[in-house]
Amino acid sequence: MNRTLGTNGPLVSATGLGCMGMSGAYGQSDEKESIATIERALELGHNFLDTSDHYGAGHNEDVIGQAIKGKREKAFLSVKTGQLLAPAANGGMAPGPVNTHPDYLRNAVIYSLRRLKTEYIDLYTPARVDPNVPIEETIGALADLVQKGVIRYIGLSEASAETVRRAAATHPVIALQTEYSLWSRDIEAEVLPTIRELGIGLVAYAPLSRGFLSGEFRKPEDIKDNRAHMPRYQGENFYKNLELVEKIRALAAGKNCTPAQLAIAWVLSQGDDIITIPGSKRIKHLEENIASEDVELTREDIESIDAIMPAGIVSGARYPERFLSTLNR
Repeated sequence: MNRTLGTNGPLVSATGLGCMGMSGAYGQSDEKESIATIERALELGHNFLDTSDHYGAGHNEDVIGQAIKGKREKAFLSVKTGQLLAPAANGGMAPGPVNTHPDYLRNAVIYSLRRLKTEYIDLYTPARVDPNVPIEETIGALADLVQKGVIRYIGLSEASAETVRRAAATHPVIALQTEYSLWSRDIEAEVLPTIRELGIGLVAYAPLSRGFLSGEFRKPEDIKDNRAHMPRYQGENFYKNLELVEKIRALAAGKNCTPAQLAIAWVLSQGDDIITIPGSKRIKHLEENIASEDVELTREDIESIDAIMPAGIVSGARYPERFLSTLNR
């Protein structure tokens, strides 16, 4: 299944591949298996590969660069930038401040091109809105990169409706990437109507709420990576949300699909202007996610799902408090 990204954008796979987990974001990953997973996605015609230059401090782009060698024309590369890293308390790295100053973007794209081993990036997106740089300056710098042929299209991520309007008035923007799932529906109030008015497509990340909607987690202790620090996966919130997942599991059984497939199918059913990028680092999960496109949801199915999971029912915020200020600005 392919869909047009935005009113005047390119044709891409409706179900793409989020590659973040291939660089240790959610537990250990195997580089050889990650490369095989990307190659399998391209073999199946699912060309939208999503990454960021801060995933694994560039490691994620290196992996993708290896996987697309000799088959660049089959891939649509979506790269986010501007999210800086900072030392974490455990000795690792954690998200730091955001920098989308024109000088930074012009420098960052060069390193991404080298790691990806390509001459251009299809979709280049500031990972967050920089509160210290007017969005017009950021988009203006990206527009220069479009003119130079270094990038082909401009995107936004986790931006407010007002910021989207200002950006689109500076240069065409074809996509907004933001979290959108049965558990994260806040964009429906203002942001989604705005991008539809402007002809901007939606790239929905975390359609499985980082794996919770797959039904694989049974207790908080099952989570042994950075998801354990997210409010929805903690204590009482976890068990309240698990009750919702069990209801979705029952609906999925009636549709002869997995809870994960039902959740992805729901996102895709919300409009032909939406594509989704569930993360996977294994071929098995990739193929399961792709099969979501074969799940047909009737109006009655949608009503049943909405009755179980109306907007706002999930317990807990989607990010820890310190990250919430970076959203919708």
